Amino acid sequence: MATTAQPEPAPSAEPVPPGAVPSGAVPPGAGRPDAAELFADWDWEDPEGLSARTDRFTEDLARCRSIELIRPELPHTHQDFQDLGITGIEFAAFRTRHPQGLGTDLVGLHTDGDATRPGPLYRIDGSSLFTQLDITRPLPFADRSVDWVYAEHLIEHVPLSVAVPWLAEVRRVLRPGGLLRLTTPDLARYIEGYLDGGEQFFRRHRRRLRTMRVGPPMPERRAFMLNQIFYHFGHRWIYDEAELRYVLDRAGYRDFTIERRAFQDGARPDLADLDTAFRKDESIYLEATAPGGTS
Repeated sequence: MATTAQPEPAPSAEPVPPGAVPSGAVPPGAGRPDAAELFADWDWEDPEGLSARTDRFTEDLARCRSIELIRPELPHTHQDFQDLGITGIEFAAFRTRHPQGLGTDLVGLHTDGDATRPGPLYRIDGSSLFTQLDITRPLPFADRSVDWVYAEHLIEHVPLSVAVPWLAEVRRVLRPGGLLRLTTPDLARYIEGYLDGGEQFFRRHRRRLRTMRVGPPMPERRAFMLNQIFYHFGHRWIYDEAELRYVLDRAGYRDFTIERRAFQDGARPDLADLDTAFRKDESIYLEATAPGGTS
């Protein structure tokens, strides 16, 4: 399961979605190719055919300038995390922008001569901490070991049979008063967009993807715009607020305080600031706070 991560150009750059053309991708002096040339083999109506292309793009995003081995093993206890200056974990992040975060992804990072592997802790490009993690397996951390977990547009990439155990593991590793912030495409927005005769949401969404150069212009059919959120980008399950609350309940979050939030608004500004602008038109934001007060 490859997940979206941040591109290489600059640590402050926002992530780009699978298939987008990152800033700086065109060599200087080569000119900017037009959409017809760049996406000549792109067919929005062939999700399986596009999946190989987006997988290749994820591999390109996984290229970095340097990989430094920090420890042969991961931090385990809360004290281990504190000793390394880490307070929380950002999933689906090649390069977390949180200064005290640990970025993780199933896909490893690589240079021309080196590559990460599951198990060790690395520093990427001299700044961001990273490790490879497979969320289909138990997290290799002790109970109550981290203060926060952030996951932007990850949960829709796995079936419920993976999402529920992963959320249970996140609950296990959160400390008292710890915070989970989830963002994911909001099914309700897509349904409302389909029912809106003016198609305002779908128009904004297509315009945003054109601006990001995510493929050629999307078909303007309403049925296509609804279907693509289920079948493109490796999506396996799409949520509305009720469905997110359902999986959190199944994962044991009954004693947590669960609140719907907005783009870059939340109980912890440092986590809300991780929200990326290009996803705000389609996303739902939900936070779950562990009982027990601040730790």
